Amino acid sequence: MSTDDLNEAQDAPEVGERARLSKTARHERIVRELMASSTLRVSELAAELNVSTETIRRDLFELNEKGLINRTYGGAVRPLGSEPAVSERHTLMVSEREAIAATAVKFIKPNEVVAIGAGATTTHVARRMAAECRDVTVITHSFSVATVLAANPTLTVIMCPGRYNGREGMMVGSETIEFLQSYNANWAILGASGITTEGLSEAEPGAASVYKTMMLRAVETLVVADHTKFSQQALAIWGRWHDIKRLVTDAPPPPAIARAMDRARVELVIARKRGDQ
Repeated sequence: MSTDDLNEAQDAPEVGERARLSKTARHERIVRELMASSTLRVSELAAELNVSTETIRRDLFELNEKGLINRTYGGAVRPLGSEPAVSERHTLMVSEREAIAATAVKFIKPNEVVAIGAGATTTHVARRMAAECRDVTVITHSFSVATVLAANPTLTVIMCPGRYNGREGMMVGSETIEFLQSYNANWAILGASGITTEGLSEAEPGAASVYKTMMLRAVETLVVADHTKFSQQALAIWGRWHDIKRLVTDAPPPPAIARAMDRARVELVIARKRGDQ
């Protein structure tokens, strides 16, 4: 019996009789959950996976050595530059994203021009725009955004050219940037992989360059992101707080981020889910 197997066998009296996953299955589960929630704690994983905290710490050590996670004191965070594909993100935080979208579209008026970045939350915004907005011109590099907007014939959709990123369903690259620089917009509506005191960041560097260009070509920038993005650092910073007009999210940010937003005079808008007080 290997050392790991022996250690895990010794866990049994501590955690009861429930069936437990193998180490390989546990590792897959940890990585999958980290992709969905961005942070995990040792105590919560131990309870959920029915093993001791010592076993979870060994799991996290091994996953960290493989570069699949970043260990922290008491748990783990998603590695920089790592995020689920957009097709997976569409199934996560759905009610929160719907609430954010319903709030965000209230700022858009007829005859305005809106640049919309790629992402799961921005696609929810586009879907709500298709239902509620009229006579708006939208510039986007996202195929999912363009597709849902097409349901409303009063919306004019301008699709950016460029190099196709199939994982994210978007166009990126120098051709995309050059195209965007030929347009002005009233709004840039953008998502983020990470939100810190420094500002907004994105796991995909190509997308970050597009978001920054959209932000610079717009009069005002509105960020739409759920609370799981708070205190997460992604690979490429695309915006600082002084560049942002408004953040629409589903929960108050941590105090340090709230102070950074306040210093930059960023308006915080909390979207309430249907049925919330």
